[in-house]
Amino acid sequence: MSRKAAPFRATQVIVGAPSCALSERNRSIPVDIMLRHHGRYEAIIRQAISLPAMRTAVVHPCSTETLRSAVELKEQGLLDPILVGPEHKIRAIADAAELSLAGIDIEPVEHSHAAADRSVELASTAKVAALMKGSLHSDELLSAVIAPASKLKTGRRMSHVYVMDIPAYDKLLIVTDAAINIQPDLDQKRDICQNAVDLMHLLGVAKPLVAVLAAVETVNSKMPSTLDAAALTVMAARGQIEGAVVDGPLAFDNAISVEAAQAKCIASPVAGRADILLVPDLEAGNMLAKQLIYFAGADAAGLVLGARVPIILTSRADPAKVRTASAALARLTAAKRLEARMPL
Repeated sequence: MSRKAAPFRATQVIVGAPSCALSERNRSIPVDIMLRHHGRYEAIIRQAISLPAMRTAVVHPCSTETLRSAVELKEQGLLDPILVGPEHKIRAIADAAELSLAGIDIEPVEHSHAAADRSVELASTAKVAALMKGSLHSDELLSAVIAPASKLKTGRRMSHVYVMDIPAYDKLLIVTDAAINIQPDLDQKRDICQNAVDLMHLLGVAKPLVAVLAAVETVNSKMPSTLDAAALTVMAARGQIEGAVVDGPLAFDNAISVEAAQAKCIASPVAGRADILLVPDLEAGNMLAKQLIYFAGADAAGLVLGARVPIILTSRADPAKVRTASAALARLTAAKRLEARMPL
């Protein structure tokens, strides 16, 4: 039996040629979603490129992706990389990938642990202004950063931010912390929040709106995330978090959708307009960020803040523009630190 064909609906889609080949990650995203990106990273990259290239230790760049990224960021004028790792392995990878290492210094060490330790030493003695994760685990690098002998620790808790360009949202959105702090307590959440707020100031947002996320928008004594959210809201009102408007608890929909907030009669200066989403714990943040990346076609530039130098923390799955944006954010952060003579 024949099936009746579905009626055809005309849809207007403005199509432009892609700037690069589609990655495995974004091939499944509909074309009309991908084309809605607003190029919000471009202004950040232009500003960073206008500054001198930043001396950066690339920690254990023993994969083609990491090595290519270091070379490309040097060619763009963002980074002046020093490759810290086994020299024979680095040169073998470069030869196999036909990458020129002309003008790039190599600091030879035997293995990834030594690369992390040596990179931290270079940063501690101001020989580099930033660190960039290569092909080693994040824990391995960050353990060296916070080791007793390290001089990179500050009074501020280190935290990770995803600076996200989401097609369906009308401005950049920070999600924090999705990579470092597993189950942060209230004091740690204050630092996580302040790190993100300081970065938003650097990006030109004078009074960022912070939504402290939970599963519900009311305080519930059986849900610790709602108690922390309420406390952070009061802490911001009392000046313990500076330069931001903080409100919570807010559920995700109420934080980013004005319509959802209005439907629930939520009166909040943050609801529906958040610049920063402060998540309850790492698992929630990691799942939220990756859902936005893979289901919503978002780009997510990653950076670690709270140390004496910014740390570029990217994934092997990140496209080139995300790596470039992450480096640009680090460049601007390092410049601000030098200007203020203190770590962000």
